[in-house]
Amino acid sequence: MAKLIVLAGPDAGAQFALDEPRVTVGRHSSNTLPLLDHRVSRKHLELRLTLAGGHQLFDLQSGNGTQVNGRHVQVIDLRPGDQIALGDTLLMYTTDGDGLGAGAAASVTLGPAPPDATRLVLQSTPEYPSAIVRRVAADAGRQALRQPDAVTSEWLRGRLASLAVMYEASDAVSRIADVGELLARLLDLMLRTTEADQGCALLLDPETGALEPRAVRSRAGATGGEFVVSRTIADYVLQSGEGVLLADAAGDARFAGGASVARHRLREVICVPLAGRHGTVGVIFLDTTADHAADATTFTDDHLTLAVAVAHQAAIAVEDARHSAQLLHAERLAAVGQTIAAMSHHIKNIMQGVRFGSDMVRMGLNDDRDLLVKGWRLVEKNQGKIDDLILDMLSYSKEREPALEEVDLLALAADVIDIVRGRAERSGIAVEWQPVTLPLVTCDPDGIHRALLNILSNAVDALSETDEPRVVVTTALADGFAELVVTDNGPGVPAARVADLFKPFVSTKGSRGTGLGLPVSRKILQEHGGDVTVETEPGRGATFRLRIPHPPTVRSES
Repeated sequence: MAKLIVLAGPDAGAQFALDEPRVTVGRHSSNTLPLLDHRVSRKHLELRLTLAGGHQLFDLQSGNGTQVNGRHVQVIDLRPGDQIALGDTLLMYTTDGDGLGAGAAASVTLGPAPPDATRLVLQSTPEYPSAIVRRVAADAGRQALRQPDAVTSEWLRGRLASLAVMYEASDAVSRIADVGELLARLLDLMLRTTEADQGCALLLDPETGALEPRAVRSRAGATGGEFVVSRTIADYVLQSGEGVLLADAAGDARFAGGASVARHRLREVICVPLAGRHGTVGVIFLDTTADHAADATTFTDDHLTLAVAVAHQAAIAVEDARHSAQLLHAERLAAVGQTIAAMSHHIKNIMQGVRFGSDMVRMGLNDDRDLLVKGWRLVEKNQGKIDDLILDMLSYSKEREPALEEVDLLALAADVIDIVRGRAERSGIAVEWQPVTLPLVTCDPDGIHRALLNILSNAVDALSETDEPRVVVTTALADGFAELVVTDNGPGVPAARVADLFKPFVSTKGSRGTGLGLPVSRKILQEHGGDVTVETEPGRGATFRLRIPHPPTVRSES
């Protein structure tokens, strides 16, 4: 059986079996394989089982795109070993046949490599049990990291203790996204390792340069009282870029002017910079108080070195978090700008119709009833456009869970057709309803009604200049989906523009469309765990399929 292994990203280490004919991957919970990566689209890609038993990858118009082996793709047949990059996540596609049987000989090429790359040749060889001098269990390394004190070798015990701390710090950095929570976890780790009494992590404000506490911990956990950090020591560390260990803070001439050192009887201090890739983002301050015996020492050079190493990992995590926040802010600003530009164009067109209609009404008030009626109808028509635009904007922008219930899709589709048929017949367009019997389908009836109405209205609009225009609506049940199918004999869509059909504010109807109908319809279906697909050729019309999982893959929240 094929599977995906997460090599990097928030879900690193997870494995997903591809045991269904169609598998969707994305950050939304309705996906077959939901990911925690916030840079992955809600519905990012789909893997479809091929007749040969492999899988074909389809990018679902994702925001950041999909790469296979470093190359952007839309559709590709996967081979064992292919690496799939989406957002910050790296997946590897494998099958059960990837490994080599016991005793088999094979030649294996390691990864993408130039033609002259070295090849690893695996050959069966005689066993030499007499040459084995010692055996160790496969999980011995993990057990040693968990309990370094249990190791008998003093040399190895000391090194494993430091390695275990770094391993735990790396694990926290990889799993905890919130900066405050991460710093608190690392402070707990430092207190446990160095036997400090208390500690504080302070970050520099990027705008003001002021040091602000982000996490404070003591041996009893988070402190609720006052914790004073020596600004004199913190400033020295920030300016020098060096970590310092003070065995007698009050007696050190460099910090004699620090009132907090004397007032709070700080005796031993470790203060290290949070030095990342691009600069120092703050400091970590650990201390002990004068309550200890005068001749006792707590901190060592090893503690200082370990604190510097852990602080470096924390600083990189802080930089990454700030960089992600900046990117998200920039993306939001860009999206707002694009939305305002697109919406102002559509609103301007609608307001021109309203203004023209109001002018007709004003002139019709002079005892011209026909002109008054025409003007009022024009105002009402454009008012309807405003209502549709606002509803589409809300539907597209708002995350929502479908309100699921058992629905008769045939009755729902017939109702939509009745709404559209009158306008279609006035334009000489035939709308044919050719239902195929379906069982009750679990879905959100209001959402599916709106999606089908958008699709069917678009089909009617596309036939305005077609000879013998005709739209056929039918149903189907296949591959675990109930389908509503809308087919027209219009001009079709050029291949180069198919990818733009579901992008917001892209309309083929000029000023008559808002560019949100198709994106809203796809969003509604994707919220159900389904999708809207299109099959079209220039001059040969288009077929839109609204695919609803049956049985459903989404359940409403209790």
